[in-house]
Amino acid sequence: MVAFTGIPVAALDFYEDLEADNSKAWWAAHKDTYDEMVRRPMTALVAELEDEFGTAKLFRPYRDVRFSKDKIPYKTHQGAFVGLAQSCGYYVQIDPAGLMVAGGFYGSTSETIARYRAAVDDDVRGPELEKILADVQKAGFTVGGDTLKTAPRGYTVDHPRIELLRHKSLTASRSFPSPSWLDSPRTLKEVQKSWRALTPLVEWSGQVLGAN
Repeated sequence: MVAFTGIPVAALDFYEDLEADNSKAWWAAHKDTYDEMVRRPMTALVAELEDEFGTAKLFRPYRDVRFSKDKIPYKTHQGAFVGLAQSCGYYVQIDPAGLMVAGGFYGSTSETIARYRAAVDDDVRGPELEKILADVQKAGFTVGGDTLKTAPRGYTVDHPRIELLRHKSLTASRSFPSPSWLDSPRTLKEVQKSWRALTPLVEWSGQVLGAN
């Protein structure tokens, strides 16, 4: 295993250039740069995090364009995900802007949404989630996710946790725009610190959705 020493600034430049020319010809001419400057350091990063957080999946660089009107062939970011439950876990990404870390649950089915809302409605689990989210926001994370514009069926608009009940996914994320330490081992410590701060949210979500 190659030790993680940082993510080269050239990785951000790679994605900036890819945004300007997202073609198979450009990719073929620069794939060695992707392998060395993007994939290799990201693989080393998640390997260093594996003992504490679990095995990560490094996403493929190719977009699935079969059912999309947008036929651009390549993703303009590289993400890695550690799953704790169905569509629930930790995430890290690099793109032209820099580094981004996140956690929570990003995908849902009617069954998992029902479990989530039952937990939010519960007088113990609901306030527990409110405290977790207050803590992650205080730590500098932004809470997001897909939401309904109205109250979900079975709940009233005056529910004390109606904003949380509207969520169909729930994440907390933090961006580090082109940080000066990106190409150093400090990146590992920053991702590790961020994921630790997100652990209560990830674990709460995993318990509610059903851990793998």
